[in-house]
Amino acid sequence: MDAQSKEVDALVQKITGLHAAIAKLPSLSPSPDVDALFTDLVTACAPPSPVDVTKLAPEAQAMREGLIRLCSEAEGKLEAHYSDMLAAFDNPLDHLGVFPYYSNYINLSKLEYELLARYVPGGIAPARVAFIGSGPLPFSSYVLAARHLPDTVFDNYDLCGAANDRASRLFRADKDVGARMSFHTADVADLTDELATYDVVFLAALVGMAAEDKAKVIAHLGAHMADGAALVVRSAHGARGFLYPIVDPQDIGRGGFEVLAVCHPDDDVVNSVIIAQKSNDVHEYGLGSGRGGRYARGTVVPVVSPPCRFGEMVADVTQKREEFAKAEVAF
Repeated sequence: MDAQSKEVDALVQKITGLHAAIAKLPSLSPSPDVDALFTDLVTACAPPSPVDVTKLAPEAQAMREGLIRLCSEAEGKLEAHYSDMLAAFDNPLDHLGVFPYYSNYINLSKLEYELLARYVPGGIAPARVAFIGSGPLPFSSYVLAARHLPDTVFDNYDLCGAANDRASRLFRADKDVGARMSFHTADVADLTDELATYDVVFLAALVGMAAEDKAKVIAHLGAHMADGAALVVRSAHGARGFLYPIVDPQDIGRGGFEVLAVCHPDDDVVNSVIIAQKSNDVHEYGLGSGRGGRYARGTVVPVVSPPCRFGEMVADVTQKREEFAKAEVAF
């Protein structure tokens, strides 16, 4: 076994052990034990790795799929907990730093905005944006609205009515961003004509966790979004694919889009970002024809990797652990 294979094997064994420990937890609600295990998991998955999770053995694939579901459940409980905590303030938006990972959302949203501005032809000045899978802490929409898109209206969609109720409470005292935020309980599969009204659609990482489900969602968006509208898809790369689903850019092309850029950050931004644009060709050839969208405008998709900040990232993860432990949380 060569050195790279040994590295991958050791990583899979470590992740398998963490999955087993997480699966045994009596609850995934925030607690010191939950925080410690998920911090260890993120720390193990965040560094650059040669692992290709799509080529794992069947047993490891099943473990990974189960782990992503556990991550999704834990993330939902964590966000619901902090959304309730923030809602107790007179103006919740003045206290977003209470959430230990708020800075990650700031950095991810900044990256997405910069990629859109750089790679979408003509730049972006969207009048309306949809965020699919916004959850109880819609930090991405908030950061984009407050810091990058001051004139844009945001429609946030989530399957969970309770998540939308929690999210809407956070904006009750804000007359600017709050006036540009709305929340809708809906399955993306039920959205049709509405999708044609958006200049940009963001697709959260955990909407459609299985590859085939994600492809169906993207194809649905391709069938109903307006020509020229931009799509931002959150994915994962390397070992980070143990935390979030990986999206194949070719599935985006087959869904009726032209892939403009793919970014695999190697810092504290865990998600990869794919920027695409609805292709005019979809009307001529139809979805699923292999000609409805293109993998790229030319022969090569720009793959953008920010400079590695892993040393800073590890320090940041440690700091986040300490912040979480000190937070005023009723465990």
